Amino acid sequence: MEPMENGHFLRNALLFVVGLAVVGVIAVWAIGAIVHMLFYIIVGALVVGGGIYLYGRAKRAIGGGRRRPPINRW
Repeated sequence: MEPMENGHFLRNALLFVVGLAVVGVIAVWAIGAIVHMLFYIIVGALVVGGGIYLYGRAKRAIGGGRRRPPINRW
């Protein structure tokens, strides 16, 4: 591999700028994908939590609420 020559400053500067642009586009894409994934995980957790909450409410409504066991008096 040859060392960078001073005579090709314009080419090297252009390659550097293009490289930064490509890395920036990849970084923006990756950050967007991570944010979307976190959004879907949060929505999924809320849906599952809501389902568990509604299941408990329905089970309690069918069962007659919270009943305390009778006191054993001898």
